[in-house]
Amino acid sequence: MNQLFLMAQQEGQSPYSSIIFLVLIVAVFYFFMIRPQVKRQKEAKMFREGLKKGDKVITAGGIYGRIIEVQDTHVFVEIDTNVKIKVDKSSLVASPADIQNQPQK
Repeated sequence: MNQLFLMAQQEGQSPYSSIIFLVLIVAVFYFFMIRPQVKRQKEAKMFREGLKKGDKVITAGGIYGRIIEVQDTHVFVEIDTNVKIKVDKSSLVASPADIQNQPQK
């Protein structure tokens, strides 16, 4: 008798429940994965667009330096007295102050 009741209950489920469940999964992915990633990309883009002469930066390779010239797609970074390197803007990670302000894990 209980088995008949369970089967009737399963057959009586609303067809909208699976659609609602799918929408919930999409919403969770958006708010916990996609939205934060877009925010980080936007912050990185603003950082790279706001670079100016004299800013202290760190490259993705871990080289610390100071910007001496900014061009469209790259910058010239002075890493020591009279030692200058040409670096692509996309390889600049952050300024040293930003890294020092991050909480230690």
